[in-house]
Amino acid sequence: MAKVKKAPRPKAQAPKGFRDYFGAEVTQRNEMLQKIAGVYHRYGFDALESSAVETVEALGKFLPDVDRPNEGVFAWQEDETADWLALRYDLTAPLARVYAENRNELPTPYRRYAMGPVWRNEKPGPGRFRQFYQCDADTVGAGSVAADAEICAMLSDTLEVVGIERGDYIVRVNNRKVLNGVMEVCGIAGDDKEAERGIVLRAIDKLDRLGEDGVRALLGEGRKDESGDYTKGAGLSADQAEIVMGFMSAKRSSGAETAARLSELVQGSAIGEAGVQELLTIAELLEAQGYGPDRIEIDPSVVRGLGYYTGPVFEAELTFEIEDEKGRPRNFGSVAGGGRYDDLVKRFTGQEVPATGVSIGVDRLLAALQMKGRLESHSAGPVVVTVMDKNRMADYQAMVAELRSAGIRAEVYLGNPKNFGNQLKYADKRNSPIAIIEGGDEKENGVIQIKDLILGAKIAESATLEEWKDRPSQYEVPRGDLVVKVREILESQG
Repeated sequence: MAKVKKAPRPKAQAPKGFRDYFGAEVTQRNEMLQKIAGVYHRYGFDALESSAVETVEALGKFLPDVDRPNEGVFAWQEDETADWLALRYDLTAPLARVYAENRNELPTPYRRYAMGPVWRNEKPGPGRFRQFYQCDADTVGAGSVAADAEICAMLSDTLEVVGIERGDYIVRVNNRKVLNGVMEVCGIAGDDKEAERGIVLRAIDKLDRLGEDGVRALLGEGRKDESGDYTKGAGLSADQAEIVMGFMSAKRSSGAETAARLSELVQGSAIGEAGVQELLTIAELLEAQGYGPDRIEIDPSVVRGLGYYTGPVFEAELTFEIEDEKGRPRNFGSVAGGGRYDDLVKRFTGQEVPATGVSIGVDRLLAALQMKGRLESHSAGPVVVTVMDKNRMADYQAMVAELRSAGIRAEVYLGNPKNFGNQLKYADKRNSPIAIIEGGDEKENGVIQIKDLILGAKIAESATLEEWKDRPSQYEVPRGDLVVKVREILESQG
């Protein structure tokens, strides 16, 4: 009789481009989300939680560097309806659908913030995952650039609230209308030049990575990278390319000087000149609120990759240095971006609805704070009540109930209590600050032992015998003093 072949066991590993998050990481992210939400709420934005799944039709063709609506997203076709569905790739496209669907009930303008994971079916790399968290805030229904200025101010405040000090970041502002004016001057403004404009946008967006020579090559015939891969260029002439390069180098020492230089570049283009005026207005509004160029500046090199931006665009860059995987110093880079997208809701309603917003990459922001040493790498675990007699579990459960009622995180050891050393090893793995011990003798005498695990670890590392005597890490206290003594020790630990 043939031997039945066993089915292979599944591999215990996360899919490529995805990862798992444990205790301290989840806690740190939640704390950051609360801080960001606090700023958004203070600015008058309301929370919105939209579906993680949208129709491909609703998401639209707005992913960077793609030509098909379902490219770059995780999509599937329903059997019953034959509709294509996809996981959201950002939080803005779903907002457009939500607003269009509920616009009669929502206030105008509608100010909302949203937080949650998004998914992109892109090639993963170091620090680049297919699932990541975003925090968005958007104003829908306000055509004034005062809404864009407010978003920039709020982004600046948010970075400082989460721990990025002033001087370690800059919010850079540009305007797609100015860039459209430059392209008009270059002669690539018509519908038949859409492909060339897309290449120009992506080329400018890569300035910090490729440098001027790399961008210039992409504006022309194309570029071959170190691996030999060839990227087709926009096919601009040398004169056209110089106009674009002049746009990217138009930044001056003040916003007014930069705007004056941009005006020269877009002379004769109505949309370009309108964009320059909007940048001047934004700069004036921010200055009136106390946001100077040390925090927010006009920078023509900012274009943003997504195709739905129609006006002001902004990007928050962290300016401090880190080391890359080869040990070379480099700036940390962008952690947030956004802009105006007046045509996005129009896809659903047929009517133009002005909108502007920003998205913060939470995982990158957390990584930045970690590198700056502004995040604790370990979060405190629970107080662990050890089990000396498994027949007295009710006594131990009563202890944790008292601690929890007092607002103290606590748990009873629920593993095999036979080996007491293993219980302390468990507490150590949980990063527990305190262990509670009540054996038979302690129960009979109405006392408990409270072990300060943090102090005990420090003493064990470097203490002399005298220090052991002067600074005890274990205390015997009356059973009734459980909560008082635990709280005292926790406060001493900070």
